[in-house]
Amino acid sequence: MTFSWVLVAVLSFVLAIIGHILVMPPSLPSVLGSTVGVCSLAGMALIWRDVSSRMKGEDRTLSSLLSQYLAVKGVGWLGKRQRKKLEADTLNVKLVQEQTLLKRLRKNANTCYGRQYDFNSITDSVGFRACHPITTYEHYRKLIRRIAAGEEKVIIAEKPLILAMTSGTSGASAMLLSTKDTDTEFFLQGVAVCLDAMGRAFPATDSLQRTTEFFYSPTFRQSEAGVPIGPNSSTPASSRHMLNLYTTPAAAFEVPSQKDTLYLHLLFALKDPSVGTLESNFASTVFYAFSALQDRWQELVEDIEQGKVSSALALETKVRSRLEAVMKPDPERAAQLRAHFQEGFRGIAKRLWPHLHLVLAVDSGSNQIYGEMLRENYCRGVPFYSPFYAATEGLIGVNLWPQESNRRYMLCPRSMFCEFLPESSLEEETPHTLLMEEVKEGQNYELVVTNASGLFRYRIGDIVKVVGFHNQCPIVEFQYRRGQMLSVRGEKVSEVLFLKTLKTAVAQWQGAQLVDYCCAESGIMGDSTGGSDPHYQVFIEMKGVRNLTEEQRYKLDICLQQDSAVYKSFRVKGSIGPMRVQLVAEGAFKELREQMMAFSNTSPNTFKMHRVLRRKEYADFLLGKTVS
Repeated sequence: MTFSWVLVAVLSFVLAIIGHILVMPPSLPSVLGSTVGVCSLAGMALIWRDVSSRMKGEDRTLSSLLSQYLAVKGVGWLGKRQRKKLEADTLNVKLVQEQTLLKRLRKNANTCYGRQYDFNSITDSVGFRACHPITTYEHYRKLIRRIAAGEEKVIIAEKPLILAMTSGTSGASAMLLSTKDTDTEFFLQGVAVCLDAMGRAFPATDSLQRTTEFFYSPTFRQSEAGVPIGPNSSTPASSRHMLNLYTTPAAAFEVPSQKDTLYLHLLFALKDPSVGTLESNFASTVFYAFSALQDRWQELVEDIEQGKVSSALALETKVRSRLEAVMKPDPERAAQLRAHFQEGFRGIAKRLWPHLHLVLAVDSGSNQIYGEMLRENYCRGVPFYSPFYAATEGLIGVNLWPQESNRRYMLCPRSMFCEFLPESSLEEETPHTLLMEEVKEGQNYELVVTNASGLFRYRIGDIVKVVGFHNQCPIVEFQYRRGQMLSVRGEKVSEVLFLKTLKTAVAQWQGAQLVDYCCAESGIMGDSTGGSDPHYQVFIEMKGVRNLTEEQRYKLDICLQQDSAVYKSFRVKGSIGPMRVQLVAEGAFKELREQMMAFSNTSPNTFKMHRVLRRKEYADFLLGKTVS
């Protein structure tokens, strides 16, 4: 739900200029028409001069260059405007949050749900919190089923655009509503603002180079009433007006196979040495793209050399014809690529694309490990920008500090009405929430949101740490998902803590490079691993290591004891047994990822790896891939 709105922004920009012309007095002398014509020609000349002076890709048509130029200028103007609004909002967060809440309640006051909780009578956040309970997904399950069956005005006043499936990282996938308001707010308060921040931090991105975007056409099914059910993210279809900004031709997005689409993304990216940005929703998608490139580079180079598309791809005849129409033999580029690949893959991105300015992808939370691996290996020397903190529920925060290594997000006060549950009260039956203006720096909280698509006082399960304020607005760092906490005796080891421990241990294993990992609590394993004491089952995929010694396995357990006093106390008492650490075969996590996506009907655009496995079949799959 990102760049499908760019064209709208540009058109709005152009119409605003036309509007100024239309209000000119009709009595002006006719000579003004000639003057305007001359000015228009001069203006076009200036535009073309600006276009000509910018870095741009090869084989670009005039229309594609002009459309990209207008998009850059239009969104740049809109971004500055939205940033100014956001800055003003941060000066009076309490008022803005009250306005956001009342806007949601008024819009949905005449729904079944709005009448049940008497939204019309609520005048402020105090009254809202007094009459409406804190909710979880179970509160909405039956209501959303009614909407899926075709009933109108159940929770929201409008018909949802889609029934959005969550990624299911902390349990079964949930079906939520996505509305036009959700998309509009994501673009205006998220995309536009972050593009402004990106332009300020990385001026070289203000060019006419093409972007390689790794995204895929998701599979949607229909509800009984014909409402699409699927992932809530930008898709090629929703961005069809702007596909000429990307290296991948439009025909490639008609290919149903993710594997074949990825091949085509790589093929057409390699053809263009002037690529300026690599983009995806998550760093994991970029990482797996480079992994595929490492496996298939010879086949890709051969296609470029011969001007063809591999016969191994299962393509419809018409799609193949359209793709091969834009291919032509390029032995010179193929020779360059072959030489680059033969040098190795460390820093390969900058050698393939010397003018690459940025990798634009979320690399916080469960994607932190992929961002680190990309920076250390494939994308060495290329800046990264993690722009958003968002979920299926909508936009939560924006990163206004692109060049900082710590991923911090300022909460967007007009996107959602936010409440905060102190970490110490998460298990209470009726916990008291705090508001934006009440939270304290250095404290952890679970987010409770009221959004634009029918969730009211909803616990999203994310634990964040308040690390500062921008004027009055909280700045947060993501910590962990409640459902992704390791706990076999109540010790509660978070994803952030475990990853820190794992990195510390791996750094002491000579020659080892961490590729991926996940954990399982012994309770779901049954008799698979033996032993009676509760313990953690840890699965890791590595490069540079073929076997793990007992000393290495034990080192991980010792490192966690050093990082967690509670875990150490249970280990000393013998209440928790030693970790069982399994080294799995190369590619095991890639296969697991595919299984998880198939099971949860999740698109690669939205998938996040589960760091704590809650399904036995996933743990058993990795046990079957164990090599040491």
